[in-house]
Amino acid sequence: CAHGREGVLIANIASPTSVRNLRTNPRVCVSFVDVFVQRGYKLVGDAEVVSPADARFASLQAPLAEITGGVFPIRGVIVVRATAVEPIVAPSYRLIAGTTEQSQIDAAMRTYGVVRARRDA
Repeated sequence: CAHGREGVLIANIASPTSVRNLRTNPRVCVSFVDVFVQRGYKLVGDAEVVSPADARFASLQAPLAEITGGVFPIRGVIVVRATAVEPIVAPSYRLIAGTTEQSQIDAAMRTYGVVRARRDA
């Protein structure tokens, strides 16, 4: 996923059902959440599916291909134009006194079994 001048860009790598649904109803809700910090955003808006036959495809897929390193074939680009953006915040920030981003990160790392990489000097 990348952000371009046209909106939020999502690579269609293996989502034929999503593409079919968007062609029928372009209204979307897309959520982005940092699983460690437990914060993110919900975007509501309209989506357009841009196929390889479209003149804009090459320029839209370029930043997505860079992110994927060219490992996955990009069959199309979904352009989301947000009409509303809302924050997503884990309930613990409001309900558990003393919750901080660092405490959320520590808890997520324990939950997911993530270990920080050693940085040798």
